[in-house]
Amino acid sequence: MDFVNMTVERSNVQLSKTDFESDQMVKWCPGCGAHAILAAVERVFPKIGYRKENFCIISGIGCSSRFPYYVNTYGIHGIHGRAAAISTGVKIANPRLSVWMATGDGDSLAIGGNHFIHVIRRNVDINILLFNNQIYGLTKGQYSPTTPMGKVTKTSPQGTIEHPFTVGELVMGAQGTFFARVPDNNINLMTDAMFEAARHDGTSIIEIMQNCIIFADKAHSNITGKDVKDEAMLVLKNGEPMLFGKNHEKGIILHDTHLEVAEIGKNGITLDDILVHDQYNQDPGIHLMLAKLAPPQFPMVFGVIRSAMYPTYDDLVGEQIKYARETSNIRNVDDLLNSGDTWEI
Repeated sequence: MDFVNMTVERSNVQLSKTDFESDQMVKWCPGCGAHAILAAVERVFPKIGYRKENFCIISGIGCSSRFPYYVNTYGIHGIHGRAAAISTGVKIANPRLSVWMATGDGDSLAIGGNHFIHVIRRNVDINILLFNNQIYGLTKGQYSPTTPMGKVTKTSPQGTIEHPFTVGELVMGAQGTFFARVPDNNINLMTDAMFEAARHDGTSIIEIMQNCIIFADKAHSNITGKDVKDEAMLVLKNGEPMLFGKNHEKGIILHDTHLEVAEIGKNGITLDDILVHDQYNQDPGIHLMLAKLAPPQFPMVFGVIRSAMYPTYDDLVGEQIKYARETSNIRNVDDLLNSGDTWEI
């Protein structure tokens, strides 16, 4: 499949998973969902087809932010909450890089929240992997901006009383052009979403429902667990009806201005009544409603929810630089220093 963005140089040799394996010891806890995310990245980077030297991974602080050490590419381990700012600078300075940002729900939605929403609003062409384990793992179990209300943690011994962010809703509110949600126990779905993110020209957000086996074990088991996932998960495929259930007997319909669950064969509902997914729709209305769905009334939606095309910040900056070079009378530093109002002392 051809890529929309052809700025990044493609490899003239076939790369493999081993080309991206680092020689660094992976220090995540055994059983941490981050291991699966790493495996998906090592699998998808060769498939994307860029030169190895054109990948760059940026991170902030947290368990997720160890990522640059564990992939054999260029990378920067930044400071807490500032990965989006660093990623923006890297992409603007060198548009030929494929920039990937590894971050957690604390790193990006708390201290880094302001940078997070503005990199989305600007639509900088970077790919953000947001590890959502609903807890601060590296600092040992404090509640985060995505921790469910009532959850007992080290900083909420009587249960947190804060309303958590819904990541997809936040992305849409910041005028996001790409949002996907995947579970950490489905490497194939993660790989597909990452490939789609690489194809997308603009800021892509992949929310990964990650398990922290130490401080928030089974945080997502009510959705991704084997015994409930058929009813609790709806995996989207572009151009196909939004079906779920063990036998795909249920689906999502639009009733007036809101979504509802319907069962095919009941109350006159047929397959033709089920909504067909259009991830490329410019209007975010249905995408926002899908991103907000959650049990027990609805299944949670996974896969690529939104992938709309808009001008990117880095492309527009490049156009301004090109225009200035072509039209400006200032060609060097001497021209600059002698421009405008000058006087002798």
